[in-house]
Amino acid sequence: MTTTQPPHTPPAWPDHLAVGAVRFARPTARYDAIVSFYRDDLGLPVLASWRGHAGYDGVVLGLPGTPVQMEITQHGTSPRIPEPDPENQLVLYLRGPEARDKAVAHMEARGHTPVPATNPYWPQHGAVLFEDPDGWLVVLAPWVFGEEPPPGAD
Repeated sequence: MTTTQPPHTPPAWPDHLAVGAVRFARPTARYDAIVSFYRDDLGLPVLASWRGHAGYDGVVLGLPGTPVQMEITQHGTSPRIPEPDPENQLVLYLRGPEARDKAVAHMEARGHTPVPATNPYWPQHGAVLFEDPDGWLVVLAPWVFGEEPPPGAD
């Protein structure tokens, strides 16, 4: 199987799309558990949070640098949340096996156990996966996508 990696120099961004930051958002029905998982267990910094704003509770978590963010919201009584799928993933590309091992040890010390990957790509390249309280996966990969090939790549 051939895997395409982007070049070390990122492609030019379109002139008509002057994006200064990226935030992706998803709902949860387990707000407190999700915030604890990402803030306390994984260690993502909280950039903003609110309760009861127009019926919404929410948190914005920072990913490397503030231009990349994840927002988790909870709204309404018995919010309708899509079923998790093994491809619902937050992939964190870490700077080498030592960084992955440190992150894995931290998660295990916080009471989390790695889960098997459905996609064999991740274990073949040394990634370790954890499941959040909603069933979404966090992938801790020991290489930086676009800067270096994954471990074990041909």
